[in-house]
Amino acid sequence: MMCGEWQVSIRRASAALEFDRSTYHYQSCRPDQALLAARIKTIRETRVRYGYRRVQVLLRREGWVIKQKRTRRIYNELGLQLRNKTPKLRVKAKLREDRAPATRPNDVWAMDFVHDQLATGRKIRVLTVIDTFSRFSPVVDPRFSYRAEHVVATLERVCAKVGYPRTIRVDQDSEFISRDLDLWAYTKGVTLDFSRPGKPTDNAFIEAFNGASGANV
Repeated sequence: MMCGEWQVSIRRASAALEFDRSTYHYQSCRPDQALLAARIKTIRETRVRYGYRRVQVLLRREGWVIKQKRTRRIYNELGLQLRNKTPKLRVKAKLREDRAPATRPNDVWAMDFVHDQLATGRKIRVLTVIDTFSRFSPVVDPRFSYRAEHVVATLERVCAKVGYPRTIRVDQDSEFISRDLDLWAYTKGVTLDFSRPGKPTDNAFIEAFNGASGANV
């Protein structure tokens, strides 16, 4: 304003006000906060149990150069803090418009658990996987106890034989949102495509496969 009203140069105005000229010419290099906030919100729409630390990891992988403190601030401003209870199923999620049908084998796999009980009464969990293009099931693996590290071990064993998929569709089971599976997928270049909470039709291929299998159990 002073330069315009008094017709003086920036240098003379800065000297009179004892103002550093570099501040006048400074342009912020910070990434646009609206874009960052939108990306954080998008991540949490499918990874509903991710805290700000795990969101920060994904942002760094995508090339965002930001401090964890800023991620936490925006995360909290968006009201994304984790609650003790699982989000209610009546909460409406956005439609999955980013999904494309598989075009070749190992393009998209779908994965889930089914449960059964032996004649002795002991319960088992069965990891089922299906290729959504070929309808081939690379693995049906039963265990008495199935943890995240077991899922990783099973996938690594199977992928060594048939190859790694480009994408695996999964739901929000604790084994699928675990750090173990996330790190494995990132290392192998596999995308984990999470279903929306309360939307089993997002993973309809594995639901149909498990339904048909269950009829014969």
